[in-house]
Amino acid sequence: MRKRRPWFMLALALCSGIVAALLALKYLRERTTPLMAAEPKRANIVLSARSLPVGAVVTEKDVKLVGWPGDALPAGYIRSISDAVGRGVITPVAENEPLLEAKVSTKDAGGGLPIIIRAGMRAVSVRVDEVIGVAGFVLPGTRVDVLLTLDKSGNRPQSITKTLLQNVQTLAAGQSVTRDKEGKPQTVTVITVLVSPDNAELLALAAKEGRLQMALRNTLDTLTVSTNGARADKLSPSDPAPNRPQRTRAAAPAVPRANPTVVEGYRGGERTLTTFQKP
Repeated sequence: MRKRRPWFMLALALCSGIVAALLALKYLRERTTPLMAAEPKRANIVLSARSLPVGAVVTEKDVKLVGWPGDALPAGYIRSISDAVGRGVITPVAENEPLLEAKVSTKDAGGGLPIIIRAGMRAVSVRVDEVIGVAGFVLPGTRVDVLLTLDKSGNRPQSITKTLLQNVQTLAAGQSVTRDKEGKPQTVTVITVLVSPDNAELLALAAKEGRLQMALRNTLDTLTVSTNGARADKLSPSDPAPNRPQRTRAAAPAVPRANPTVVEGYRGGERTLTTFQKP
């Protein structure tokens, strides 16, 4: 009986282990089956099929619909291709980039230059030539200063050049609202800038009264500089003061001196000299 007892305990322990393993396996299957059966959350999102420049109108060939997994969806994404087609691009969109509401206009706005103008601003076109346009390097998206030159007139004794507007954004050069990838200069006759309504009036008046010229500036340089303007007299050195005749004092008339008379005398052995001057 004692010899059978260890075998009995061993068999009982083995059966207990098998039962515990089966119960644990059943518990794990019940927990993992719903997780494996549940599909990850996916949302349809519109991506650009190619790079879209500013002002372009989105067509069906320009976009594609893909499934976006997870909950980290970009804010303002477009859900269907029909919602994206017909909208104008406000900011450049790269290939395979999500097409967001903030990057396109409304469907009734169309494309081109009008959708780029921010609320409260105005687009003004200025006629230029190759020199005034900084040899063609004033491209869409660059920043310029507008200089005004006024010729000599009745109320202006000399010509003057003054910086009229500073850090003005260029919207278009000629008919183009985007620059090419190489950034090559282009010869245009009209440059369109973005200004406030007050500056639009000032720019229109300046174009009528004088000549406008644009100075290209670094896009990162946004500081406003105070200048005094350049006048015509600064182009040549100032003339020296005319030679003035120097006043010379008239020499005092020489007073003729009469020859003095010296009288030599002796007193007590001491010699004395006495001078007599004639009047």
